[in-house]
Order: sequence, then structure tokens, then C-alpha cells
Amino acid sequence: MKRALITGLTGQDGSYLAEFLLELDYEIFGLVRRESWNRPNNASHLADRLNVIFGDITDMDDVTYALKISKPDEIYNLASQSRPGESWMRGLETLKVNGMGAIMLFEGVRQLCPNTRIYHASSSDMYGQTTSISQNEETPFNPANPYAAVKVYSHHMAQIYRKSYGMFISCGILFNHESERRPIHFVTQKIAYGAACAALGIKRSPELNELGNPIVADGQLKLGNLNVSRDWGDASDFVRAMWLIVQQDLAEDFVVGTEQLHTLRQLCQVAYGRVGLNWQDHVVADPSLVRPIETSQTLADASKARRLLNWSANVTFDEMVGRMVDAQISRLKLTV
Repeated sequence: MKRALITGLTGQDGSYLAEFLLELDYEIFGLVRRESWNRPNNASHLADRLNVIFGDITDMDDVTYALKISKPDEIYNLASQSRPGESWMRGLETLKVNGMGAIMLFEGVRQLCPNTRIYHASSSDMYGQTTSISQNEETPFNPANPYAAVKVYSHHMAQIYRKSYGMFISCGILFNHESERRPIHFVTQKIAYGAACAALGIKRSPELNELGNPIVADGQLKLGNLNVSRDWGDASDFVRAMWLIVQQDLAEDFVVGTEQLHTLRQLCQVAYGRVGLNWQDHVVADPSLVRPIETSQTLADASKARRLLNWSANVTFDEMVGRMVDAQISRLKLTV
């Protein structure tokens, strides 16, 4: 039985990956902060099937302890301050978790278990202010926010450790991937939440946005730049790609995305259409929610993943958004 250590276990990707690996008969260890595990989280339903190790990826003693306890064949480094918009306000935390945490993990593996295979989560946000129509593994990075800048740093450090020490560290440059497990702070989840509120006739939502205001107020959902275009896929498809990347003979970097582009306007149209409503009656643009610098259009050129991993997305954009809206309706019905 293979043993896998997952950092970021309680997040969207960590929980889906744990489910996927359990189906493959892995023994799963998760490095989690005690406060994250002791409240309801995305992996709570797996509690009796996991080995939870309490610790912080930014603490070298905790990382060392987790490696000694788990003795992993594979590590999936998904721990992250994962909200690009909030990285402006939480710059130090973003640097510590996304940057220094990754280095501590690489160094711990180098010293204790150098033959362990590592998957490191990179991000399409690293492309930032790109001029390329689509992005692949060779496209230059030009980060547009603190989150992306730190991701570029840890991505390059993964490559340096791989080349310098012969370690198996592969990076997945994952494009946007969503699900009903996304935190409410992400714009995709806000839209699903807004559509659910509209369907249930909720004019003022209990959930607040990053400015401390109701996400839905006076029956309207306020968003930033509605012209933002992204390559959005479903998280359950993307964790399958993570596993495939680690199974390769050689450690390499892979772009993973659907190769389909959608705007926020289209996302709103699908979400509100799911409940039979016109999104334009419920969504308004709010300049105060626009980021200081906005990432350009990001569209995956995932030809390498298709060729070498035989990977492609199974869940369509409409299916993904529909599930998110349905889940938000179910949650809201329990509170209203």
C-alpha cells in the first residue's frame, strides 16, 4: 500500500485528492493545523479513513515530524494562502505559507526521504500580465499580485531543488478549478451563492464579502471586473491530473486546464440560468471590488498534459457551475 502525505488537506483540492487516493487504496496522511481540523472542513467526512498530523508547514520542526511519521512515497503540497485578491492584505502570510512553507518541505524531504516523489501546486496566476493568447509550460511568468509572485518563487525553487539534488519534484501549473467546496471568498462561489439567494428570494445575505458588506444586498450581487476571462474547470478532474503527474517516469512541469475560455458574464449567465433567472437583473459591477492590477486572460495550452498524461477534463463548465448553485441552495435552505 502506497503512503501519501497531503498538505492543505482541508482545502478544496486536498479533500478531493484524499478521496481519489483512498479509492486507489493509498494510506493517507494529512498535515493540518489543529484549528483547521477541529472545525467542520472539506475533509471532515473522511476523518475515520485518514491519519491526521497536527502541525504548520511554516514550522520546520512540524514538517520534519510529519515526514518521519508518514514515511511517504508521495507528497502533494497543496498548502496555500490561496486567495489572490486577499494576498494584497495578507502579504506576509502568503509569503510564509506559499513560499517558505514549500522550501521547508523540499528541504525536509532532501534530508530525510530524498526518494519521495513530490507534487507541488503552482498556479496559472503566475502568468499575470501576459500577452499570450494561451499559456503553456514555456510561457514567461509576469505576476500581477502578491500571491502570484510568491507562487513564481516556489515554482522556481522546486525546479532548483529538482535540478540541484536530483529530487522528484513536479509542478502542476493548474488553471482555475472550482467546485461546491470552494470558499465563499472566491468569485465563482460568490456568483453561485448570489444565484442561490435570488432563487430563494433572499434580498440580504448572511455572508459578507471582503469589504465586510453582505455579498447580496437589496437583491443585488456586486462584482468587480465582469470582463475577466478565465479557463475554469472542475476540481475533481484536476486532482486526477495531480496523481498522473506524480506517476510519470521523470519529474516535469505540466500545465493543466480545460483549454476553454469563459468570462465572468458567462459564468453569471449559467449560474442564474440554472434557477431560471436573468443574471442582469441581479448582478451589478462595483469598481471598489476591482483588484489594483488584474491578471490578463488566462487560457491553458494543456497539449503536454493531453499527450503525456492522457488527461482531459470530464466535467463541463455548465455542469460545474450548476452543481455549485445547487449546493448553495441546499446550504441556504438550512439557514433560512
